[in-house]
Amino acid sequence: MMFEHVLFLSVYLFSIGIHGLITSRNMVRALMCLELILNSVNMNLVTFSDLFDSRQLKGDVFSIFVIAIAAGEATIGLAIVSSIHRNRKSIRINQSNLLNN
Repeated sequence: MMFEHVLFLSVYLFSIGIHGLITSRNMVRALMCLELILNSVNMNLVTFSDLFDSRQLKGDVFSIFVIAIAAGEATIGLAIVSSIHRNRKSIRINQSNLLNN
């Protein structure tokens, strides 16, 4: 019973993240939606690891690696957004064409 609830929550978070990533015009909101997607993947990793292989912690360890990558992605992404905001005075995705200066 707990398995289905966690999977439903994970699918719900993943779908919110995909919808927000596709429809977002703000770079910060797009980064937050990407974090939602990564967190739903982590929930699946931990759930399936507990369900199928409860003695070995392969899914849990892999989930920690995904969390570390997500932290690095958030740091680098926010630094890029801050730099774009400093130069362009806007963080809208459709207004930040960096190729024509």
